[in-house]
Amino acid sequence: MSNKEIINRTSPKIRLNTICPYFTMFPLSFPYKALLNAEKEDLVYDPFCGRGTTNYAARLLGIESYGVDSNPVAHAIAQAKLVKVKSKDIVTRCKYILDNFEPYTIPEGDFWKWAYHPETLKNICKLRDYFLSPPNLDNVDIALRAIILGTLHGPKMKSQQSYLSNQMPRTFATKPDYSVSYWRKHKLKPDEVNLLELVNRKSTYIFNKHLPLKTQGKVVLGDSRELKRIINRKFKWVITSPPYYGMSTYEQDQWLRNWFLGGSDKVDYSSSSQVKHWSEKVFINDLSRVWSNTAEKCVPNAKLIIRFGALPSKSEKTPSQLIKESLILADCGWKINTIRSAGEPMPSNRQAVQFKGSTGNYIEEIDVYSTLNV
Repeated sequence: MSNKEIINRTSPKIRLNTICPYFTMFPLSFPYKALLNAEKEDLVYDPFCGRGTTNYAARLLGIESYGVDSNPVAHAIAQAKLVKVKSKDIVTRCKYILDNFEPYTIPEGDFWKWAYHPETLKNICKLRDYFLSPPNLDNVDIALRAIILGTLHGPKMKSQQSYLSNQMPRTFATKPDYSVSYWRKHKLKPDEVNLLELVNRKSTYIFNKHLPLKTQGKVVLGDSRELKRIINRKFKWVITSPPYYGMSTYEQDQWLRNWFLGGSDKVDYSSSSQVKHWSEKVFINDLSRVWSNTAEKCVPNAKLIIRFGALPSKSEKTPSQLIKESLILADCGWKINTIRSAGEPMPSNRQAVQFKGSTGNYIEEIDVYSTLNV
């Protein structure tokens, strides 16, 4: 696959983009196609980078990119999209940790007894405590951590073990009470999983010889409404997909991965999300702050491309109205050139997938193309 070809979904070059299933992703082809018009010296920015899809599209094209996200899980996954390491080094690091570390604590309770085999949970906790101990993680650590996040929970496979947990979805973690009830009802017990063998298989598959060259860039854990500076140079391209209005359970749906990164072993129903969903007015105001802060980091005539949608049961306004009002309120020079239909979200990449069955039909997604006129 050459730099200018449309992405081949079976290419080993894009395996790193699938390192951790994450329900808020947009398809890699969206930022990739947009960046086919970019120059190698351009800088790319995503203020809602999620799992780093825009950053990986830029890497495929050899373009420097930067991202911001307020969710620690998203941040950890996106960081891995910018590293280039050897699979054997990931396996060696994992074996070193499992052989030389003992967990400080192992969570207790019905959920943990049903979710993981005791030996599997012990090994997960060894890795968790290791990642929480060093002041700075190197690229091998970042890659290994993302692999564990991607295998922490998922379905039981008939052929070979691909996930560490008892039967669960792979894109989000079900809540403890529901999970235990489900496992008991279906008499599903957790299997002991050879964690090192799983890491070996996953790392060999993902960090292969076809991986694109490492490009410059950085992913920041922070609030893109207020972040003052990421780099001394300014951005030419901004490609992003803000959280859809009404979708405010990202952190709760990722609670198990968040625990692995140092969070609570219980679901925290508070929210530290950078964009609030208390009302349409508050949501629009927060988006406008992101657009304004982003404009300060961009060169004149920079491109802002937004993939956006909404939940029909949550918003009285259309996605176009919400975005238009947020850009007008920002009052910083973003001029909308085109708004196109992106069609109905695909089941594999819709932000609303976890609401299926409760929200009815989905509102058609839109792509918004804007230019910074200053």
